[in-house]
Amino acid sequence: MPYVNPQYLHFADALPLQSGAVLREYDLCFETYGTLNADRSNAVLVCHALNASHHVAGEYEGQSKSQGWWDNMVGPGKPIDTNVFFVIGVNNPGSCFGSTGPMHPNPDTGKVYGPDFPVVTVEDWVDAQARLLDSLGIDTLSAVVGGSLGGMQALSWTLQYPQRVRHAVVIASAPNLTAENIAFNEVARRAIVTDPDFHGGNYYAHGTVPKRGLRIARMIGHITYLSDDVMNERFGRQLRDAIVANAAEPPQQRPYRYSTQDIEFQIESYLRYQGDKFAEYFDANTYLLITRVLDYFDPASRFGGHLTEALRRATARFLVVSFTTDWRFSPKRSREIVKALLDNKRDVTYAEIDTPHGHDAFLLDDARYHGVVRAYFSRVAATLGR
Repeated sequence: MPYVNPQYLHFADALPLQSGAVLREYDLCFETYGTLNADRSNAVLVCHALNASHHVAGEYEGQSKSQGWWDNMVGPGKPIDTNVFFVIGVNNPGSCFGSTGPMHPNPDTGKVYGPDFPVVTVEDWVDAQARLLDSLGIDTLSAVVGGSLGGMQALSWTLQYPQRVRHAVVIASAPNLTAENIAFNEVARRAIVTDPDFHGGNYYAHGTVPKRGLRIARMIGHITYLSDDVMNERFGRQLRDAIVANAAEPPQQRPYRYSTQDIEFQIESYLRYQGDKFAEYFDANTYLLITRVLDYFDPASRFGGHLTEALRRATARFLVVSFTTDWRFSPKRSREIVKALLDNKRDVTYAEIDTPHGHDAFLLDDARYHGVVRAYFSRVAATLGR
């Protein structure tokens, strides 16, 4: 794939939000891959999850390690083949990767939004994405696809704009969060807001970054993305090399080396590395905002909790994929979506992939998983222009 470049569109018209507030004006950052065909029927929208962005595939010229977050899935000859499809990746409002978010100035005050950035929802994001497609002259999506929080957006597309979506691919997702998932998000948020450098969300003005809170939030999240099998296989109870070396000394010569402050186990070292890396690039207010987006999503809430009634409006064909060891978005939750669609006599393909990788499996290489997606998009490609 040739080098890619982010693009920006400015929207002067206010975006009404589910909360009753408005985003008065805003920018959306996006990337495209492949070529839009003559009848504009081959567009595929990829929706990102919590800490991803518009940069779905390809690399930036002159930047090492700049590969898109789903580069193994999207590209020439890949399961979502950009020789066939015109793929769009968009960064959602409230994120910290180019689209208008808490780090940007509020046009009403001229000051950085910070904690005053309006609450957004999955439905708000879908509305913003629809406006982007309007600007690109795309009336109908061949498919909308996403994993995790991205899968929630794909599902919401079929409810908000059923006439504009032919196929929806919902991967490692759920119709809403369980109480346990909301609890994990809340603990991560508390880690951030209790960081002394948070300053009530106004840390920009104080010249600080609540890195300690972000590190802990990422560590909590990362634990939930991995399966117990993967953690045991990769790390087990292995001590770090220095600790192992110390343990080899005769007991009578070995001083007491252990401390509550030390990194002693390999899993501790890995989690701290992930936390440190995350705290260098992610915005704390964005983290608070997007985890709330996850918490709020629940299309069945307007129908007395009845998912079948909520999905009655969907007319798209669906591919739903889950992973056996994903305990954060378990196969049970995907089967709830499948059952509700079948109750409405919708066309659904379901794949439950036996893999040890937990929730992160939707980002990784797995021949069976990629084979399912490739086969489905081959079917989609056969209908283009019809």
